Amino acid sequence: MSKETAVASIITIGDELLIGQVIDTNSAWIAQQLNAIGIWVKKRIAVGDIRNDIWNTLDEECKEVNLIILTGGLGPTADDITKPLLCDYFGGKLIIDHAVLEHVRYLSEVVYKRPFIERNAKQAEVPDVCTVLTNTRGSAPGMWFEKQGVIVISLPGVPYEMKGIFSEIVIPKLMDVFSGESIIHRTLITWGIGESFLAEKIKHWEQKLSADIKLAYLPNYGMVRLRLTAKGNDYPELERLIDHERNQLKLLVKEWLIAEEDLSLPQLIRKMLEERQKTIATAESCTGGFIAQLLTAEAGASLVYKGSVVSYSNNVKEKMLGVDVKDLKKFGAVSEEIVQQMVKGALKNINSDYAIATSGIMGPGGGTDTKPVGTVWIAVGNNNHIVSKKFHFRFDRAKNIEVTANNALLLMRSFILSGF
Repeated sequence: MSKETAVASIITIGDELLIGQVIDTNSAWIAQQLNAIGIWVKKRIAVGDIRNDIWNTLDEECKEVNLIILTGGLGPTADDITKPLLCDYFGGKLIIDHAVLEHVRYLSEVVYKRPFIERNAKQAEVPDVCTVLTNTRGSAPGMWFEKQGVIVISLPGVPYEMKGIFSEIVIPKLMDVFSGESIIHRTLITWGIGESFLAEKIKHWEQKLSADIKLAYLPNYGMVRLRLTAKGNDYPELERLIDHERNQLKLLVKEWLIAEEDLSLPQLIRKMLEERQKTIATAESCTGGFIAQLLTAEAGASLVYKGSVVSYSNNVKEKMLGVDVKDLKKFGAVSEEIVQQMVKGALKNINSDYAIATSGIMGPGGGTDTKPVGTVWIAVGNNNHIVSKKFHFRFDRAKNIEVTANNALLLMRSFILSGF
């Protein structure tokens, strides 16, 4: 096949995706990897374990794109129908791939210490019209089909296995087959201005935006990502153009700008701490360790993160953080006085440079007339200074925890920048 520009669809297969039992992270990850090599993703589609639905979806997508990535349905049980369907779709028959068979036997007998059974052997059955993509991380191999100018790649639904095949085999093959267009992104992150107000603020600049550049608004509570995307064949010219527009946009939103690259809040805080060679700890009540989870989600977090005390009860606040029991009785756990003492306790007992403390009422119960559900106190500080702030959130429990964590990290960002 001569090199051409690729346009892709991603199809994820499984009833569990449609009923919300499993969250589809595969298609998001695949889209990011394709985008990085210049392949534009036109659609992401979820389909249940129904043969006709999968078949019809393939028919429709083969008319619109020249690359289809499927994940899911490659297991050895009766509900895994992708492999026999693809065999029929591409007019082949199932055969035993002996290399896959030996790999599956090795996994069963050596790695998992289990007897090798006939059902395991079914994993080694592949259509004779495909190129087998070796799965070094599991038993279900991937498959590469080609028909009438369309490439169809079928991968396991298990994310760890899918990522291994995609990174090690699929990406190099795609780069050899397709000549990807240059796709460049630039992202600015704003805080404290709503999407509509932001759009009004930059409307005159947006109206004059080059046709080669698209602007996307990606809002979350209190935050809006502004993503510029340039697409074309002349990379240097695209880069010059998108950087010029990014600089113009920065000037317009500088009052609310918190990051000039596509970083999450935890990544932003980690970067700031690494640059300053500082560490952080958390003392969490209402967030139950969620801030700690955010800060430790990526490898290398130990460079900046020291530890946490999840002080859900007053007794733990007193014993582990040194909170004054008299102040707990006088002011209550959800108060400025208590979160400030929690910060001091975390700094002392965990021995970090900075600390974050949270205490609040997440709901649905527990509120009072003076402290209704959604009342939260956050404090951040170091051994020189502590800043605290009161919030009133209006969401359900899960969202209240999430926005409390985000606001705690933002308050920490402002504190670090203040130079205290």
